Amino acid sequence: MIDKETLTRLQAELANVSTATVSTALFKRGLRNQYIQDVRPLSPKGRSMVGLAFTLRYMPAREDLNGIEVFRDRSHPQRAAIEQCPEGHVMVIDSRKDARAASAGGILISRLMRRGVAGIVTDGGFRDSAEIAGLDIPAYHNRPSPPTNLTLHQAIDMNVPIGCGDAPVFPGDLILGDDEGVIVIPAHLAEEIAAETVEMTAYEDFVTDEVLKGRSIFGLYPPTDEQSLKDFEAWRTANNR
Repeated sequence: MIDKETLTRLQAELANVSTATVSTALFKRGLRNQYIQDVRPLSPKGRSMVGLAFTLRYMPAREDLNGIEVFRDRSHPQRAAIEQCPEGHVMVIDSRKDARAASAGGILISRLMRRGVAGIVTDGGFRDSAEIAGLDIPAYHNRPSPPTNLTLHQAIDMNVPIGCGDAPVFPGDLILGDDEGVIVIPAHLAEEIAAETVEMTAYEDFVTDEVLKGRSIFGLYPPTDEQSLKDFEAWRTANNR
């Protein structure tokens, strides 16, 4: 379990780490399916989304149990999740990769923003997408979807293991989103992945500088030449990395 102090540190460490770099670090450990497929930011924020997973699960709607009146029930899983998702967490919604009906809309996501939630992700769609894009909260979906979730989705449970865009998500996993997409870091690996990817990012930034100067990737990426590592250490010192 990642505590609040550790989360704050991880958020700082991962602020400039990409989902691409994390995916490589996870692949080294045999984890190939942690990237949430077919979701994208409604509007790039130019900053990373880092938080712990708080999940919401939908199932196919059964019409006689999913009328508009269900929203009057304060224990309704979608409504309850909006009010219970903790500050600093990311709400991750399993919408069965079905974007024909909305997973949530502008009012609910505005409420999450005001409550200090770190972001929201669905493998379905959001309604009020233009409004959500203008909010100061990272939001990721498949595509806009105006119909209410009640037409196709029935909120059935929250804060349970789910699948989102083919990625397994357990409550408390670390969620990282950038302007490309979202990846799930298992909670027990979060600290070592963060430490490794900060180092990977520094080296990749060095490599990029060298390549833009005209240097060949051979011996540089990966660093199979000893001189590359010496040059990297000099670059780190010069750039305070």
